[in-house]
Amino acid sequence: MKNILVHGLGQNNNSWNEVNYYLDKKEIETICPDLFKIVKNDSVDYKNMYEAFSKFCNNQNQKLNLCGLSLGGILALEYAKEYPQNVNSIILIGTPYEIPKIFFKVQSLIFHIMPKKIYNKMGCSKRNFINLVNSMANIEIKKGLENIKCKCLILCGDKDNINIKDSTLLNKSIINSEFKIINNSSHEVNIKNPKELSNFIYDFWKDN
Repeated sequence: MKNILVHGLGQNNNSWNEVNYYLDKKEIETICPDLFKIVKNDSVDYKNMYEAFSKFCNNQNQKLNLCGLSLGGILALEYAKEYPQNVNSIILIGTPYEIPKIFFKVQSLIFHIMPKKIYNKMGCSKRNFINLVNSMANIEIKKGLENIKCKCLILCGDKDNINIKDSTLLNKSIINSEFKIINNSSHEVNIKNPKELSNFIYDFWKDN
């Protein structure tokens, strides 16, 4: 069994460092792909990022426990829909039920005026980041959720007001799922409360 942690939009694989520190102490090994680095295409959009992610997962040649935050959760869901035989369990953190299009448009405007050095820290170009955001506008996340049969843990920070409602909708739509709130956390739970998050991950994975 392979355990894969998938970072969110605006993050990279290092965003899991503190969570991994605590999981290592519990003897849980993980793999944390950098989504922008596994995409081989010069132009990054959601379609080729998902294709790169699914190829990465398929190359593990083992059943997977997937844990994704936001964008990472969307990718994990799509992979579980397409390759249910490869997925043992899913953890979704701050993952939307559907894309908030108005919010995304506002974010896109903000991203256009942000300095390039911020994108360099994420490990991607400004052009690729904005292209990715724009390409996500029409993703149908909720389509096919009823077909996901693996165990699923849905998590959301208590201060992540945008995604709490969506988390409850995911919980209702995914048959074998449970929903829990992580206290003292905003959207980026892996950065804001890594110790508590690692406890939730460990408790879920140790029985899978």
